[in-house]
Amino acid sequence: MDAQVEGRYGWVMVAVGALMSCVAIGAMFSLAVFLQPITESTGWSRAGVSSAMTLNFIAMGVAGFAWGALSDRFGARVVVLIGAVLLGAGLVLASRATSQIEFQLVYGVLVGVAAGSFFAPMIAAVSSWFERHRSVAVSLVSAGMGVAPMTISPFAAWLVSSSDWRTAQMTIGVFVWLLLIPASLLVRPAPQRIGDDAQPLVGDAAEPGMTVARALRSPQFIVLGSTFFVCCAAHSGPIFHTVSYAIGCGLPTLAAVTIYSVEGFAGLLGRVAFGVSADRFGVKRVLIAGLLIQAIMAGMFVFVTQLQEFYGVAAVFGFAYGGVMPLYAVLARQYFGQRIMGAVFGAATMVSALGMALGPSLGGWIYDHFRDYTVLYVGSFAIGLGAVALALAFPPVNPRKPELQPA
Repeated sequence: MDAQVEGRYGWVMVAVGALMSCVAIGAMFSLAVFLQPITESTGWSRAGVSSAMTLNFIAMGVAGFAWGALSDRFGARVVVLIGAVLLGAGLVLASRATSQIEFQLVYGVLVGVAAGSFFAPMIAAVSSWFERHRSVAVSLVSAGMGVAPMTISPFAAWLVSSSDWRTAQMTIGVFVWLLLIPASLLVRPAPQRIGDDAQPLVGDAAEPGMTVARALRSPQFIVLGSTFFVCCAAHSGPIFHTVSYAIGCGLPTLAAVTIYSVEGFAGLLGRVAFGVSADRFGVKRVLIAGLLIQAIMAGMFVFVTQLQEFYGVAAVFGFAYGGVMPLYAVLARQYFGQRIMGAVFGAATMVSALGMALGPSLGGWIYDHFRDYTVLYVGSFAIGLGAVALALAFPPVNPRKPELQPA
């Protein structure tokens, strides 16, 4: 691919992908801000409302695999346009829900399916635009997820402070339509490069003609998916419940939401720093370091009660978990090539979403039964160490010397 072509529109694609991931994930995670207002207004249980996020992650993961496969076949533009329409509709309809089960199904299923249409398709689309700066480009697209808590969550908190939760959530749905539908029209396929995907990369999963089914049975994908799952299981609970935990420690709601924002800003820096480091020192080495830091900081939340202490732990925690997230996409591209990346990374995202689904509902259950979050954070620390152990099993990546491994 010509460097001028990459520079001319590749970075536009990065900006569009970052915007989409920011708005989509930010709108989805705004439920953490709505959690207390919804339960106080409706009388629904905290575990019940939190389980909507659990359904959200499951639906997002399953749909993400399908969206990724569709983007391989029809292109990313059609996929993200449909997703933008569905995401706004899901938020608007959820704001009108009259029962807990209706809210769980609309928010959990429809919003989840819609949110799954952005990450894997845009990561695959952007990676096809870059050769020399792929890790950084993919990290910047993923950085939109890090910016999300600094944008949609404070916006949601401001809306809730000036209106009821239903009006606030409906407003966010309309906001999603206004931003994402026009942005989806800017998505373009990369110019076809002569010989693209003609050469194998690593393992037989990267061979020409490799099928998605065969790739999903390969050792590379098994380790990739397992690590991604455990990594997300480790940080999902602390991400979703820390705002409520901080409020329980006596912090005002708006101050507690700023912890979320600090975590998100640190995640943005982590995505860029880890992307640059991965290009220089290797993806596996950087990933293992990030997973270890993530585990330690998840456990540190047990010891904090003051705003400044929350800021310090959240900053390092966000830097670590934000930094490792895009590295899975880089590994998927290195192992499996571009031709089937949408489907393969969609499958990896599906597995990771199942890990993310554990935190909200399990954390809500822990709080409802113990009236405390200590067990959640200690458990997240232990699970995080498990992710480190799995990452040590990653097969080597050496695109200059393919090493075939049996499926």
